[in-house]
Amino acid sequence: MQSVPYSHLTKGTFLVASPDVTDGIYFRSVLLLCEHGANGSFGLIINKGLDIELPEDILNIKELSNPHVEIRAGGPIQPNQMMLLHSSQTLGNQVLEICEGLYLGGDLQFLQEAMADKDGPYIRLCFGYAGWGIGQLEREFLSGQWFLHPASAKHVFETPSEKVWQSVLREMGGKYATLSMIPEDLRLN
Repeated sequence: MQSVPYSHLTKGTFLVASPDVTDGIYFRSVLLLCEHGANGSFGLIINKGLDIELPEDILNIKELSNPHVEIRAGGPIQPNQMMLLHSSQTLGNQVLEICEGLYLGGDLQFLQEAMADKDGPYIRLCFGYAGWGIGQLEREFLSGQWFLHPASAKHVFETPSEKVWQSVLREMGGKYATLSMIPEDLRLN
């Protein structure tokens, strides 16, 4: 598969960190681009787990029946802000469809009901987000920090978070598949 051209820097695109990004939260990260326009861009990291305790009025672990709920570090900006990614089509105009089967938004009632339902939708609670000012993401892309690939609900919800970076690169094929085999610690090479 060929690389996705710059013109595909749009909502519903994965930003895959190149191996040149060697540290911090963006190391081997895959971001879901949720909005991109003339005023800037924002996205959510989908493959960085987060181990935190939530207040019981948001998430009562004793009432968690849905096996599809996971918490993610969504990005470095406003890490106390929670954003909700999910697979439910039931909220209509209350949510933003990012790509097929993947939605952003929802209220606390939806979240609590979905978490209590053993057959509930896939849910990713993302704390924080990534943001770019006017032209910043374009510059990062053109400098080789990000590869682009069409987003899919499969990778957000079904691929284990520790395998998303490699899986997306392999799916891209060619030189990207080769890059997916680079060890995390180059001293092991």
